[in-house]
Amino acid sequence: MQRFLERHQGTLYAILRGAAGFLFACHGAQKVLGLFGGASGVPPALLWSAGLIELVGGTLIALGLFTRWAAFVCSGQMAVAYFTAHQGRALFPIQNGGELAALYAWLFLFIAARGSGSLSLDARRGERAEGSA
Repeated sequence: MQRFLERHQGTLYAILRGAAGFLFACHGAQKVLGLFGGASGVPPALLWSAGLIELVGGTLIALGLFTRWAAFVCSGQMAVAYFTAHQGRALFPIQNGGELAALYAWLFLFIAARGSGSLSLDARRGERAEGSA
């Protein structure tokens, strides 16, 4: 199993990056565009700006375009969201409903550190793509 996973780690990383970015962009589309059961109308400014970061940042991460910057900004947004909306309720994420924010914050920080990988638009445009297999 280890050989199989090692042989496909670049592809699996691209799938992870793509799935995480897509799901994050869906949160943004919900807030900004009212899709996927989101509220219609113009959301409050803070919610709209968060949604815009999620929509644009998630799309860039999914495509692997300007990945490090997009993932770093999205990680920061999720850290702020965790500490402003969840931490005050209880100490642990499982108690305060902040699991998703915490997971996105750490995952996007990892993606920012690792880079876009070889299966990305960054790699196609010639940017150094660490984490290439």
